[in-house]
Amino acid sequence: MIFNTGAALLDAIVLSVVSYNKDGTYGYKITQDVQEVISVSESTLYPVLRRLLKDGCLETYDQEFQGRNRRYYKITSSGKVQLNMYKQEWYEYTLKINKLFNGGNQDG
Repeated sequence: MIFNTGAALLDAIVLSVVSYNKDGTYGYKITQDVQEVISVSESTLYPVLRRLLKDGCLETYDQEFQGRNRRYYKITSSGKVQLNMYKQEWYEYTLKINKLFNGGNQDG
């Protein structure tokens, strides 16, 4: 993707991916899911996860998997509120950009 993916968009994407599973998901799976749609490294995503944890949008728990502990990330109620705000902002943003791309015609 040639467009820059800023911090807010990465936060929104990660919150969205984590919200897919009510029981949460683990870091590597989050990375794989995000990389299906945008090019981003693991070293970029883990700081996003830490920031979302610090902000109270995510919580973690550890669970054994094949003899090792795996850290799972789960969206909190605050995270759901934040995700909904991001979704609304994205919707409004894309409407405005699409309007510009279409010569000012809102119809498409």
